[in-house]
Amino acid sequence: MRIIDKERMSPKERVLTAFARQEPDRVPINYFANQGIHARLLQYFNLKPDDNDALLDILGVDFRVVAAKYKGPRLHAKKPGRNVDPEWGIVTRWIEHSSGGYWDYCDFPLKDADEEEIARWPMPSPDDYDYDEVMEQCHRYEKFAIGIGNPGLIDIINSTGMLRGMEQTLIDLATGNPAGLLLIDRKLDIQLEVTRRTIEIAKGKIDFVWIGEDLGTQNSQMISLDLFRKHIRPRHQKFIDIAKKYNLPVMIHSCGSSSWAFDDFVEMGIDVVDTLQPEAKDMQPKYLKERYGDRLAFHGCISTAGPLAYGSVQEVINNIKDILDIMMPGGGYCAAPTHLIQDNTPVENVIAMYETIHKYGVYR
Repeated sequence: MRIIDKERMSPKERVLTAFARQEPDRVPINYFANQGIHARLLQYFNLKPDDNDALLDILGVDFRVVAAKYKGPRLHAKKPGRNVDPEWGIVTRWIEHSSGGYWDYCDFPLKDADEEEIARWPMPSPDDYDYDEVMEQCHRYEKFAIGIGNPGLIDIINSTGMLRGMEQTLIDLATGNPAGLLLIDRKLDIQLEVTRRTIEIAKGKIDFVWIGEDLGTQNSQMISLDLFRKHIRPRHQKFIDIAKKYNLPVMIHSCGSSSWAFDDFVEMGIDVVDTLQPEAKDMQPKYLKERYGDRLAFHGCISTAGPLAYGSVQEVINNIKDILDIMMPGGGYCAAPTHLIQDNTPVENVIAMYETIHKYGVYR
């Protein structure tokens, strides 16, 4: 079974056309999901548990992400009852719920650390990544729009909070605490060099860079615009400048009410905004399209906490059609869930989502 029909553009052409705020043959499509619903989709299509590429092909997904995988030593010891990230030392614990479970951040080993302790905290070297594998991945996915990065690339507030706790991270930013800023900069320096080397080794095969920074709650800004401009924007700019050196568009993931920063995004050279939670303040599709559609492309907007999870198949179809009606005109829209599709989502709703995009997301 295949959802997609004959198409006039390659996935790579389609995505880059949309990123340039022009109309492709159809709306580009992306997919990401929690492991529970992902496993059920694989089973639905009679695929092997690890046949992820086959599922993406069936759904007509136009994007692929490549990465230089970590190959260095374990820098942080394992702990009973915890999952400890070997590179950065982030600690999580498994929390079960009625439809599955998730890894929740805990312990926050650098919460009370001073500059000296943070300076000693083991971190990976940019030499500890397999850059040769990147070229192999690029060859495998050459017809697709190939990105590097993800919502966790940069991601100053969240990723620092994983080690230091969210409260202390926000205090660090508000007060300019040298310890917190040192942690941020140590991590970003490594990420920046890994990003640069990955682009270099790919020799023109990369199509875009994906970064992230959650800037809003459901109802308001998480930080002030002044604080964003003081501590967040200049650090993001280094990554954007690297991308622009190689003429690559930049997509930023930002959860919650984040449109208050979109004017700055444009000035920084960001091309595409990802997530677009429609239930958050000032994030409704019509508002975004009318206010920013001439300056930014969009990726997301299909809520994982709306009809997709809780509605009927017909409600999913109606929701997708409404979003397409608003976001498609003039181009510049890529259809994708706002976050990972959650485990409480019915398989038939996911299938309806992708079938509807393919049926109604075509430019005539």
